[in-house]
Amino acid sequence: MPRWKPPPPRSSPYITAEGAAALDAELKALWQKRRREVVPALSAAAAEGDRSENAEYIYRKKQLGEIDRRVRYLSKRLDAVEIIDRKPPRQDKVFFGAWVTLDNDSGTSVEYRIVGADETDAAKGYISVDSPLARALLGRSTGDEVEVELPDSRRHFALLSIRYE
Repeated sequence: MPRWKPPPPRSSPYITAEGAAALDAELKALWQKRRREVVPALSAAAAEGDRSENAEYIYRKKQLGEIDRRVRYLSKRLDAVEIIDRKPPRQDKVFFGAWVTLDNDSGTSVEYRIVGADETDAAKGYISVDSPLARALLGRSTGDEVEVELPDSRRHFALLSIRYE
């Protein structure tokens, strides 16, 4: 029986200016610093002789492959993203880049920012525009209530406030 899975849906191409700057900084750090440290170490390990049993050579080669893979991804992604660096004309509705304060089922307030897929960070409260919660909130106004189907349950949220910075 085949184990083929369809590819996941493509993430939206939107990103905040801060997110694009962070991706660009990561790309420069990988290319200018990390790669320049690994290449000489790989050359030195290769000069030690038999490469088939040389753990240092195998490790450095794998490390260089991971760096190059991430550099390729970041280069392609930065070419494909659309930077959203302006506030929407209607700031009374939820759009990309909005900070939203929600009241959840248990009566506690939570605050999220709707950002691009490459800049999600649960610790900061950044959720992807592609997430079920963000999709349910887009276009809503203060006072609206949404019901979201999450992987483990169905949750109910009330939109308390919207702000853009």
